[in-house]
Amino acid sequence: MTSAPTTSPSTSPAGAALAPHAHTRIVLPDAPAALRATLDEGAAIAWEEPVAIRTYEAGEPSEYPMYLDHRVYQGSSGKVYPIPFTESVSDVPVLREWQAVHLENEFVRLVVLPELGGRIHIGFDKTTGYDFFYRNNVIKPALVGLAGPWISGGIEFNWPQHHRPATYLPVETAIEHGDDGSVTVWCHDHDPFARMSAQHGVRLRPGSSVVELAVRLHNRTDERQTFLWWANVAARVHDDYQSFFPEDVHYVADHARRALTAFPEADRAYYGVDYPALAEQKPGADRIDWYRNIPVPTSYMIVDSQQDFFGGYDHAAGAGFVHWAERRLSPGKKQWTWGDAPFGHAWDAQLTDEDGPYVELMAGVYTDNQPDFTWLLPGETKTFTQYWYPIPAIGPAHQATPDAAVHVERGDAIAASFAVTRPQPGAILRVVQGGEVVASRSVDLVPGNVASIEAAASESATVVELLDAGGRTLVRWEPARQGTDEEPWVADEPPLPEAIDTVEELYLTGLHLSQYRHPTRSPLPYWHAALERDPGDARTNLAIADRDYRAGRYEEAHARAVVALARLTRRNAQPQDAEVFHLLGLILRRLGRRTEAEQAFGKAGWDGTWAAGSGFALAQSLSERGRNRSALRVLDSIDGVVGHDARRAALRALLLRRDGRETEARAMIDAALAADPLDATLRVLASERAPEDAGILFDVALELRDAGFAEDALDVFARAAAAPIPPSGNVRALAHYASAAVLEELARFEDAATERARARGSELIRAFPNGLDALDILTGALAADETDAVAHSLIGMLLYSLGRRNEAARHWERAIKLGLRDRVLLRNAALAAYNITHDDDRAWELYAEAVELAPTDPRLRYEQDQLALRLAHSVAERLERLSPVRDIVLERDDLAIEYVTLLVAGGRAPEAYEILSTRAFHPWEGGEGRAVAAWDATLAALGRPATEPPASLGETRAQYVAPVARHENGVTDYFATSLPELLLFAREAED
Repeated sequence: MTSAPTTSPSTSPAGAALAPHAHTRIVLPDAPAALRATLDEGAAIAWEEPVAIRTYEAGEPSEYPMYLDHRVYQGSSGKVYPIPFTESVSDVPVLREWQAVHLENEFVRLVVLPELGGRIHIGFDKTTGYDFFYRNNVIKPALVGLAGPWISGGIEFNWPQHHRPATYLPVETAIEHGDDGSVTVWCHDHDPFARMSAQHGVRLRPGSSVVELAVRLHNRTDERQTFLWWANVAARVHDDYQSFFPEDVHYVADHARRALTAFPEADRAYYGVDYPALAEQKPGADRIDWYRNIPVPTSYMIVDSQQDFFGGYDHAAGAGFVHWAERRLSPGKKQWTWGDAPFGHAWDAQLTDEDGPYVELMAGVYTDNQPDFTWLLPGETKTFTQYWYPIPAIGPAHQATPDAAVHVERGDAIAASFAVTRPQPGAILRVVQGGEVVASRSVDLVPGNVASIEAAASESATVVELLDAGGRTLVRWEPARQGTDEEPWVADEPPLPEAIDTVEELYLTGLHLSQYRHPTRSPLPYWHAALERDPGDARTNLAIADRDYRAGRYEEAHARAVVALARLTRRNAQPQDAEVFHLLGLILRRLGRRTEAEQAFGKAGWDGTWAAGSGFALAQSLSERGRNRSALRVLDSIDGVVGHDARRAALRALLLRRDGRETEARAMIDAALAADPLDATLRVLASERAPEDAGILFDVALELRDAGFAEDALDVFARAAAAPIPPSGNVRALAHYASAAVLEELARFEDAATERARARGSELIRAFPNGLDALDILTGALAADETDAVAHSLIGMLLYSLGRRNEAARHWERAIKLGLRDRVLLRNAALAAYNITHDDDRAWELYAEAVELAPTDPRLRYEQDQLALRLAHSVAERLERLSPVRDIVLERDDLAIEYVTLLVAGGRAPEAYEILSTRAFHPWEGGEGRAVAAWDATLAALGRPATEPPASLGETRAQYVAPVARHENGVTDYFATSLPELLLFAREAED
């Protein structure tokens, strides 16, 4: 049985400001009386009930699109468009009621927060009274997330990249009650980038201490997509906290495997820290499995383990946790820490009031490093399960399964301690040496208790194991096999294209840069070099065709795909891989050549890899043309190719309805919803529990439109246009333009004109169009009315995000000439004038006009001053502009630091000192170290000795030099994982 989904954004107002450190402990409600008896009987329960949490609210997202595709973020592109970017956090906490879903059984208590990406915020072991996940008792974001705010604590589920784009966005939830007494809280995330669908289900079973996570990642698009999945688990740490990896882990690697060290004893300098030298002064200081030994922000990911578990252990509390997942799917095991030193402690203070510090013990599925992306085919669904459970005082686990964990002490004796995840009456503990049982005992074990056994050490092969009463192995430990002495490989920077010998390597290097979303290296120079040597190379032409298609350059994409097809079919009419046919089908469909597109999709379906994706696209096209029986036959033919694709069930139900078979259609919808209760399209078709998020409704309407159900699409477009604007962006104008396009197809031209007028009159705040459907809709709007300034402005934003920046600049200038006066438009055009057309005077003129329209907008003031810096305006000029609006300047950390720097340079150091001493600053991504540098410069200008910066600056001096992000010659390091500048102002060549 499944309850109705709930839409997550809270409507409860923020509470009154709190006194410092008031109400810092989260108080969890007791289970409702109606569920208490069920819990007392040993079953698992779940319910929804708000939780009051001390909260520092994130600021309103920016009204300006952020084009940060060259920002280095976690080693890959920090592109955030079309998500609105949030740049501020309140310094004044309030007591806020957060929507919460509670799960509980006799052993474990969990809290899931749907308004924060569906994260598990609390994991509490009732048997030991221990929070096995770090319980942060405040919601205190820092600006380190991909789209701005990010909080520490609990488990953050990261996809399709790290940190999750939607980590601070709401998810929809539903509670599912299983026939076995389990409860599952399903959380549905509609990926704001590619519009893929992810569902994660947090599950508790009766009689078990295991936290089970069932995940369903679905590519609901027609294109192949890349993704990664990292579950980011936080653990509260101190001097006696130890992370543990399997015993076959002898090396760990940095991001992108750019560096390596031995584990657990670091045998070389790592992140600028000479661990062997530290160990000479203090034995054991090279053990990087202990938080206390790591003085700098540090990541490390295991290399080449064949085991399925890892975790963390609190020696002071005598408790910890284990993560377990099948290694064939989940090879990724990682630790991150801010570091046990003043620099890290300052970051801890930014993220909590009284809790922390913490480490992150991350588990990667389909990935073992960051960045490390794999593929999802169109229509493909990947499913997997991860498990966590608390352990009592056994020590760090040396082997673990979902049933039990064991710690083994080795010396003159073998001593093993076991813990289980469900009651095991009559469990058998034993030690086997040389094939013979040398020690054995039977004990009744329950979660939270420890059972131990001991035997004399032996030179014979030793095995320690725990069996259930029936003789089934629950966990088995034996010494890890000694690996090779050869060190694992370390990544190197690819040579320049001219230094690469073969076309194949040129193609593969470009593919790597594209697949891993490299932020500062383009694949195009490698692919162009490949085609200079072999213009007909199929792989390279196909790769560029795909890139052109995703940028909306359909004619160019078609030409490349035809070249690839010619090479592939020159001798083999049936290529081994039919991707070229699928891509041709997509391109031809966008070009309006529907019959040819259907032929291409049909041919792609000969290949099992593409049969499901191309088959659905073909069935959808046939449906649009009213060919019901043909569409149903195609759907029937692909059902056995790939199991789960909710799109197929929805399309089949629509076709059955059109055929008048309503009963069959309803049965189809009900069955599909039982398996996929939060699928948006199915819920709309069910006419109950429908989504309320405007962006999700817009995507459902597109699916209905593409299947030929125009009236249904119009209804859902209207609902999207009328829905509240969600934090993920505003689709109101686009929904009206989309309705206009559908109405024109129906020859309802007056209604179409009305919809275009509504689009022009829509609220445009945070309206950031994204995707090829939006591009085609806006292109059609301009074809209908070339004087539509709003359409020019919106399509300019989209084209700029696609890299078609000269075209974007022309659209923005056209919108301005048509009379549209909007600060977002003016600012966008100014960016393009500086970056793309290199017209500095025009850029300055446009910024001045934008500031005149919005003189109290601190973002505009900041960007205008950054442009002034690049245009070599003097210190005096910049101060003259900023000083009269000092209060506005001090609203932003970055602008305040710029202002302080100018004050010092302008001989006004006392004013700079007053600001730095009294204003609270937050470290921001891109500004690390700048507040400290301003402090030092201010003291020097005042003739005062250097001192430690005040706590109000929010940061301290780094003790060690981190891996370089940018070299002295200005070149960004190939392996940089973080880079300061937002890169809003960066000259670019013409596209």
